[in-house]
Amino acid sequence: MRPSLISAALVASLVGYGSTIALVLSAAAALGATPAQTASWVLAISLAKAAGSAILSVWSRVPVVLAWSTPGAALLAATTGVTMAEAVGAFLLAGGLIALTGALRPLGRAVALIPDGIAGGMLAGVLLPFCLAGTGAAEAAPALVLPMLAIFALVRLVNPALAVLAALALGLALAFGLGAAALPGLSLPLPRLTFIPPTFDPGVLVGVGLPLYLVTMASQNLPGFATLRAAGYEPPVRRALGVTGGLSTLAGLFGAHTVSMAAITAAICLGPDVHPVKEERWRVGLAYAGFWVLLGLGSPAILSLLAALPPQVMTALVALALLGPLTGAMTTAFAAPEQRFAAALTLAVTGSGVAILGVGAAFWGLIAGLGLYALERAWARRRM
Repeated sequence: MRPSLISAALVASLVGYGSTIALVLSAAAALGATPAQTASWVLAISLAKAAGSAILSVWSRVPVVLAWSTPGAALLAATTGVTMAEAVGAFLLAGGLIALTGALRPLGRAVALIPDGIAGGMLAGVLLPFCLAGTGAAEAAPALVLPMLAIFALVRLVNPALAVLAALALGLALAFGLGAAALPGLSLPLPRLTFIPPTFDPGVLVGVGLPLYLVTMASQNLPGFATLRAAGYEPPVRRALGVTGGLSTLAGLFGAHTVSMAAITAAICLGPDVHPVKEERWRVGLAYAGFWVLLGLGSPAILSLLAALPPQVMTALVALALLGPLTGAMTTAFAAPEQRFAAALTLAVTGSGVAILGVGAAFWGLIAGLGLYALERAWARRRM
């Protein structure tokens, strides 16, 4: 195990954890998770990422690193009126659908038929409210948030992958240094997995489970596979979907949402600086897995530290972490001229947060966009 493999895995795991852990905590809070359930969520998803990265890297001899679904966490954080037990039912549905997509080709083709613009509009609608909330956080706590914005912008010029991590480090230093937060008591309890019996509510399954599956596929798995191809590897698509879907289903029983292929953090682990021999880079997946086990075991101490921060710091961190995904989603949404209006409608309905018949806004945004796009296509064919 070369030092370069270990250092790349360490940076990738820290970036993946530090840049979006605030969003996972927001999702847990929105679902009314208890502290024990939140700790179980983080531990279960960390272990799932570790197991999946190690299994797929060894099995395929390709450097596979997994991530938790960032847009999926954003979707959950925007959810209201859903309990943890109902959310677990949605997690099981999403994980099962991901595994079925790898096993059943027709299901994969059906997902691929959703126009890119509408899928991008749905994701942008999920992410936009969180990015807008960052401005309110800066207004409420300028001494904490404005320096975070500045360091984010400066570090992003040099290394975009580390920009959110730098903002988190500065936010911690300012909050504790200026007395806006008090250090929690020193304790190192071992985390525990908490089994949560699922409740299968039809409205939650359709309004949360199905969109969670779609955004994970469109915004995490597909870019993750593309990142591997760009680095010269043939991604193990069906194996990866089967493993991540199965692990997501298992981890879901302990309160965790879906795991998926990584894209940004994967890029850190794929270059020649990681290992000069391309065929040997798969070992980075093992080192990455080891660091995620450590992060999972250390989650109680990390979560207690983050819980002590002012809410404005966490809100700003979420906003900064989602600016990149929002940019990609909006670029995709409005790239094809013939899909732009339908994508805009999808974004507007999804971003409204409206829930109809107990079904969340992401589903209705998707339905509205697909309906308008089909109408426009039919009208255009009639006029030809």
